[in-house]
Amino acid sequence: MYAALWRVLPGPVWVRILILVVLAAVVLFALVTWVFPWVDSLLGPQEGTVGP
Repeated sequence: MYAALWRVLPGPVWVRILILVVLAAVVLFALVTWVFPWVDSLLGPQEGTVGP
């Protein structure tokens, strides 16, 4: 899968690395902004206590 992605990307090696870094940043931003809060709302509050 990674080799296929690497072959599809245009340009020299440094452009491919830059594209992959930007794509990774966009994916992480989308996860933190939309996906994780949505999943958290589905799970509900976690009530954990420590001690007696």
